[in-house]
Amino acid sequence: MSVKIGISPIAWQNDDLPEITAAYSMEQALQEAREIGYIGVERGQRMPQDTEGLRAYLDKYDIALCGGWCSGASLVNDLGAEKAAVQQQVDQFIALNSPCIVYAECSNTIQGDQRVPVNNRPVLSRDDMKAYGAKLTELAKWMADQGMPMAYHHHMGSIVESEDDVNWLMEGSGPELRLCFDTGHLLFGGGDVMATLKRWGDRVHHVHFKDIRPDVVADVRANDRSFLDAVVAGAFTVPGDGCIDFQAVADALKAMDYSGWIVVEAEQDPTKAPPYEFSKMGYEHILKVCDAAGLEITT
Repeated sequence: MSVKIGISPIAWQNDDLPEITAAYSMEQALQEAREIGYIGVERGQRMPQDTEGLRAYLDKYDIALCGGWCSGASLVNDLGAEKAAVQQQVDQFIALNSPCIVYAECSNTIQGDQRVPVNNRPVLSRDDMKAYGAKLTELAKWMADQGMPMAYHHHMGSIVESEDDVNWLMEGSGPELRLCFDTGHLLFGGGDVMATLKRWGDRVHHVHFKDIRPDVVADVRANDRSFLDAVVAGAFTVPGDGCIDFQAVADALKAMDYSGWIVVEAEQDPTKAPPYEFSKMGYEHILKVCDAAGLEITT
């Protein structure tokens, strides 16, 4: 069993705050990511949207598509409407051999609204979350039948943020709905990283290695700042630069025979955290903890 190491280009090209990364290009992101050693990249908004254009773009930099965000609206759409909304991405990701679609509910999220404190995110009751999970299971079954796993991304500012949210969603859904396990979002949301990973290890299909700076997170919570304010202030960083014990995470992945992608996703202000320098730091930390855990890495 082996893992592959990829990265989101968001450190070079921020989708929600493009002004902070205006000095960087997507081409630079892919070139530098590959130079560091990453073999995959998640799809960014500033990549070609058509399938063959995206294939040629990735081939140019000798880098694979290792997933990508999907803004879901299953809370407000019926199943037919949601299928139609995501069909193009499903077809594209199948054609490009992506390991999964990284799906998150965005119909009522406040993650992209800098005016709204992250503390004011929408919430669902346990019963409502279970009903949502049952609905998502049907969408996930439909994707899986076409050959594309759906990995749900719990995310700050959304209805699935806390450890309870993740537990309720997984409890209310079938095994077809997989989990994109994100260390940084879970800890920022007040969750227990290791307990959640061990509880739902059999549902984890995709892993984001994202670290946090706890002093920044505490300030964001205490002063009612937004998710995007948190990003600019440096709440997130690469593995090894924050407070998360990624050795424990890697050991747990080894114990559960995880063989998917480990993806660095660490958006921050590049004037404070130069993308190449920090992405290299994150890559080297992953190599270190995977080696110590006995996790073989595909290069």
